[in-house]
Amino acid sequence: MRHYLGLLLALPLSALADTPAAKAATPLATTNVGGQLVQLLLGLLFVIGLIFVLAWVMRRVQQIGPRGGQVIKLVASQALGPRDRLLLVQVGGEQVLLGLTPGRITPLHVLKEPVLATEAEPATPEFAQRLMELLGKDNKDKT
Repeated sequence: MRHYLGLLLALPLSALADTPAAKAATPLATTNVGGQLVQLLLGLLFVIGLIFVLAWVMRRVQQIGPRGGQVIKLVASQALGPRDRLLLVQVGGEQVLLGLTPGRITPLHVLKEPVLATEAEPATPEFAQRLMELLGKDNKDKT
């Protein structure tokens, strides 16, 4: 008896569900896959293009900042350890020697006569220099 009751209850539900499912399946079968693929690719290209445009705009905005009119200039820097440095800073007409540690910046000396910094080629770290030698490039090629 239970078997027949379950069959009777399941029959009307499957009959009702059969017609809307057939009607709903036809629009999915007639969709244009090629059109969707073109739309997807155009959207992807638009997003990638937007990223490049925004990166270009950010570079331009960052370059607009003050040029040459800086009051404080770094004249020289010397590493004393992994986290400690000596900095020679030009402030207006004075040069100040600063000690820089992870927790503090200490003025060490105000120079009476400014030190003229030579425009030497920046020192290449040993690893970079060795890598360039292994790749067959010489420091003279960097100019």
